[in-house]
Amino acid sequence: MTLGAGEPFFCVRYYSGSGPGSEMKLRSVKLTNLLQPLVEDLGYEFVGLDFGSDPKNPALVIYIDSESGVMVEDCEKVSREVAALLDVEDPIPGHYNLEVSSPGLDRPLFTPEQYQRFAGEEARFSLFAPVEGRRKFKGTILGVEDGRVKLLMDGSEVALELSDIAKARLVPDYENIFSKREAR
Repeated sequence: MTLGAGEPFFCVRYYSGSGPGSEMKLRSVKLTNLLQPLVEDLGYEFVGLDFGSDPKNPALVIYIDSESGVMVEDCEKVSREVAALLDVEDPIPGHYNLEVSSPGLDRPLFTPEQYQRFAGEEARFSLFAPVEGRRKFKGTILGVEDGRVKLLMDGSEVALELSDIAKARLVPDYENIFSKREAR
């Protein structure tokens, strides 16, 4: 069974809301710079990563994808190689869980290119700090311009600074997905 961008075989996500967003982003950038070349050398798209710093259960989740889909064996292969590199480089102090997953139907978005690629799709956004009294937004992605993701929310255009976004995920259109599967 092949699992594509729309069907994760597993996905455990954790986000610790503590600490400033810039510290978390800096750690993510360092880990991305270390791991992205390895994942791409193995023949996969490096979608992004999340690192939760819960002291009881810290987890590093790496999202991979490929045109032919992602199988359990692909995640195992990437996990082995990433674990070996992390053991050598030791960028994360202490114990943590390493997880490798396909992005799934509710694909996380990390880069301006990903926001642009999924323009026209609906997404949910969580910000590091409130903007105009809100931390959560949901709307249709219009694109990226001048360091901002533009959304259509309730008939109005909203722009969110990329640096303010803690998490972003696509909102799957389950009715459309299931109607296509039933038509097969």
